[in-house]
Amino acid sequence: MLVSAKEMLTKAKAGHYAVAQININNLEWTKAVLTTAQALNAPVILGVSEGAGKYMGGFGTVAAMVRAMLEDLKITIPAALHLDHGSYEGCLACIAAGFSSAMFDGSHYPIAENIAKTKELAALTAEKGLSLEAEVGSIGGEEDGVIGAGEVADPRECKAIADLGVTMLAAGIGNIHGKYPENWAGLRFDVLDAIQQLTGEMPLVLHGGTGIPAAMIQQAISLGVSKINVNTECQLSFAAATRAYIEAGKDLMGKGFDPRKLLGPGYNAIQNTVKEKLELFGSVGKA
Repeated sequence: MLVSAKEMLTKAKAGHYAVAQININNLEWTKAVLTTAQALNAPVILGVSEGAGKYMGGFGTVAAMVRAMLEDLKITIPAALHLDHGSYEGCLACIAAGFSSAMFDGSHYPIAENIAKTKELAALTAEKGLSLEAEVGSIGGEEDGVIGAGEVADPRECKAIADLGVTMLAAGIGNIHGKYPENWAGLRFDVLDAIQQLTGEMPLVLHGGTGIPAAMIQQAISLGVSKINVNTECQLSFAAATRAYIEAGKDLMGKGFDPRKLLGPGYNAIQNTVKEKLELFGSVGKA
């Protein structure tokens, strides 16, 4: 069922595990994520960037597809439909379209403006029973055209945003979107610990979950991270499986060109990647 992310993240924080946000890009992605989470009895958050929403036909199309799929596939685990790295206008649009959660990425604004806009959206989402994620300190790399320099967040600014009534907080701690370079310095656990100390029970969010070593993931969870975002890793596994199918010439055999067969290996690869992440984050059996 489609729900706000608040309850699942509160439970994750208390239970010292993390809920996976898996970004979706089309019907196959959505079905792969939901069926895997259902099979493992794990709560899940379906992330949708503004670019992916536009690609799929608009926020209304995405919301209708997800709601219908939840019903038709008899999905009973808690699932949230969440706007990822949303603009102020994007947040308003996804809320109107029927999303159950949104992220306002105001990290590129001066802190005063970030606070003002976040406060407005916190009031709106609270009134509608939806969850809201805010961000302090931009995440490095690029996420569908949203480019962050990879700043390390100021814990005091994090507390100022957390006190506005948001559901969850994303803070830059040296993490980046996409593949991590070989010279990556790693996560700033000292900063994460300081943020955790100031924000208390606030569920913290780790963006750029692809490529972070398992030991770092576990340490981040121990320091209050309750939601971890995964996107690039699913894209890479989907692409690799699809490439292998075509390079083996299977699309030329019989009806191997049928999209239901052509996309099958990629679909299975997404399921396997999601399973690995749910197990790593500790959310299996937590629905």
